Order: sequence, then C-alpha cells, then structure tokens
Amino acid sequence: MLKFLIILVAACAFAYYAYLNFYDAFVDTPDAPRACTMEAKLCPDGSAVGRSGPNCEFALCPSER
Repeated sequence: MLKFLIILVAACAFAYYAYLNFYDAFVDTPDAPRACTMEAKLCPDGSAVGRSGPNCEFALCPSER
C-alpha cells in the first residue's frame, strides 16, 4: 500500500510539473506570431501576391491599389 501511495504522489507531482511547464505551448495566444502558408494569388495583370499580415490574408494586387 505504501509503494502504491508513493507512486501515486510521484505521478501527481510529475503531472503538475508538466502542466506548469508546458501549458503555454498548447494555448493559442492572440499575440503570438503566426506563420502564413506559402500560397500565391495570381493577379489579372499576371503578377502574383502572397499572404501577409496578422490574419494571413492575400495582399492586394497592384491593379487593386
């Protein structure tokens, strides 16, 4: 019974340690930098624009500016 109690306390301590150290890695924070996918949008004039900004939206085509 004592061996079981020691293992249980050790497992709880490890779980608490893991929670404190790795919680931030799994929470989506709004101010964290975000990587955009490397897609390109073809514009009517033949040029291409990529995604940028905090919402990873396509940039405006040169003819739309």
